[in-house]
Amino acid sequence: MAKNDAPAEKTSRLKQIRSAYQLTKKSDPRIGLILAGIFLGVVAIFFALGWFVGPLMVWIPLGVALGFLAATIIFGRRVEKAAYSQIEGQAGAAASALQTLRRGWNVTPAVAVTKNADIVHRVVGRPGIVLVGEGQASRVKNLLAAEGKKHNRVAGGAPVIQIVAGTGEGEIDIRKLTKHVMKLPQALQPSEITDLLQRLKALDAVRPQVPMPKGPVPTSMKGARQAMKGR
Repeated sequence: MAKNDAPAEKTSRLKQIRSAYQLTKKSDPRIGLILAGIFLGVVAIFFALGWFVGPLMVWIPLGVALGFLAATIIFGRRVEKAAYSQIEGQAGAAASALQTLRRGWNVTPAVAVTKNADIVHRVVGRPGIVLVGEGQASRVKNLLAAEGKKHNRVAGGAPVIQIVAGTGEGEIDIRKLTKHVMKLPQALQPSEITDLLQRLKALDAVRPQVPMPKGPVPTSMKGARQAMKGR
């Protein structure tokens, strides 16, 4: 079974990388030349070192490996930039960014949505409950306040943090959203998170189901980041 799964996993990973490259090329047509230039530039530097210091057979393979690594790092950054540019300004953009959070975070998109497309997403992790609102600033703050009261009733003392995603004063740009959330002070232990999630299920059970507003592909950023991590 493992032998059969390995080629399939490799094919899936290659498809992810190809998809990420195509996505990036739309907003960054020179991406191929940039990556090639970085790779060849690093190799040229190590070739020169090998030529003057020697031996070449040591420096050239090292240059190839580091050149590939440098190109991969730059590619990852360009992919992330392109993905953000695709979703920025769209309803649900914050949810797309939040879904790139790693293990240990529980993300629930659109726990509250209004007819004006103001949205509140919920993240649960070591900092507690993080409510992230996106939409028109004054309206979404009111929606966040209402959701904050609901969540405080079942939080059992866990912190309930409110964040507005956007580019205005006091708002967090979606490009910095996940880093901001990850840097929040830790207040809960894993066992407390499990208990908190159970209480939140009771809250979600009594609220009407709300559809996520249509927008860009919600998983585009997550897939792109997974491709860069080789997962």
